[in-house]
Amino acid sequence: MNRAVAWSLLCLLAFAVLLGRAGAAAPLHQQWLDQWRKQNPQWHAVHLTGPQPDRLDATKRFVAEVMAPRGLNVLILEVNYGFSYKSRPELKCTGLTHQQARDLAHWCRKHNVRLIPLFNCLGHQSWGVNTFALLRTYPEFDETPHVPPDNKGIYCREWCPSHPEVNKVVFDLLDELIDAFEADALHVGMDEVFLIGSEKCPRCRGKDVAELFAKVVCELHQHLTKEKGVEMLMWGDRLLDASAFPYSEWDASKTGSHRAIDRIPKDIIICDWHYHRLEKYPSVQFFQQKGFRVLPATWNNPEAAVALIRASRVDATERMLGILFTGWTAGGNGEHLLTALRSGATAAERATIPKAAARVADTIEAGLKELRRPNQ
Repeated sequence: MNRAVAWSLLCLLAFAVLLGRAGAAAPLHQQWLDQWRKQNPQWHAVHLTGPQPDRLDATKRFVAEVMAPRGLNVLILEVNYGFSYKSRPELKCTGLTHQQARDLAHWCRKHNVRLIPLFNCLGHQSWGVNTFALLRTYPEFDETPHVPPDNKGIYCREWCPSHPEVNKVVFDLLDELIDAFEADALHVGMDEVFLIGSEKCPRCRGKDVAELFAKVVCELHQHLTKEKGVEMLMWGDRLLDASAFPYSEWDASKTGSHRAIDRIPKDIIICDWHYHRLEKYPSVQFFQQKGFRVLPATWNNPEAAVALIRASRVDATERMLGILFTGWTAGGNGEHLLTALRSGATAAERATIPKAAARVADTIEAGLKELRRPNQ
């Protein structure tokens, strides 16, 4: 056997070993997910924003001491640009490391909690005067480059859905999150998109907003679900017609994007958020009728949470997944929720947390109490 042949055989053997290791890992995770699904026919989910690397111990305690004992079985962790991305060093992002993400994912699985990272796509590319890493680094991706650097006059910047290069960058970030968290699902945001189809954008000017919105959703779905094999979640507000539902322009659309609903894949999970107390929430049934799985989402109003849970049980199908408690004002790592909701927490301890976080904790308490009630 000559050296070239021997070297080729060694390479093939090494490749086979690597494949075997990857193949061994994938079935183990799939076994866990299959078991999780059997044990958790309903999602009782919590959403947290902006995890801080130096406070992950609090997050782990929140998972172990609050989520697991109370039957909260999904953690949607909004990461966005708070991650030390290696695939795109030009963005200069800092935050969670790959190892920290992996450790947290393993910790969650140990406690029967499914961890789903969230990365805001299309919208929410700025907040206040702060433009986030993607559009700072690639201003050519901006849907509204004419807007002043201080973002005056807009809510949040958006990337251009028609730019031919933006997906190359964004998909690298999403792939890195999937790898780091060993994620079997990813939440892509897509809420509160107001600037899409701007007349100031040379690529989007004159195009149908619904087509533009559906284009982004379908491209994300193609990459995430069809190519990477992960489930895709998104917020549902841009898929609702504000003139047909009893909602505001925030949790329903006035731009025409709602017409995208019939142009996107039906295996996407729609997180249908409504934060105010209403008599009815007809969108929960509407999304199910359209063929989507739906996860209603509440925030910081206990009465609204109870009303939404009760409404979600009306004419519910197998597509009604459960409830999502969003934590926009709960604190980035769950410390305040840990203080408020852990077993044995005293009134004095609860009094130390900010009122905004306390409202979220009260909402979770009220929602869990309602979930324990038999469905009438």
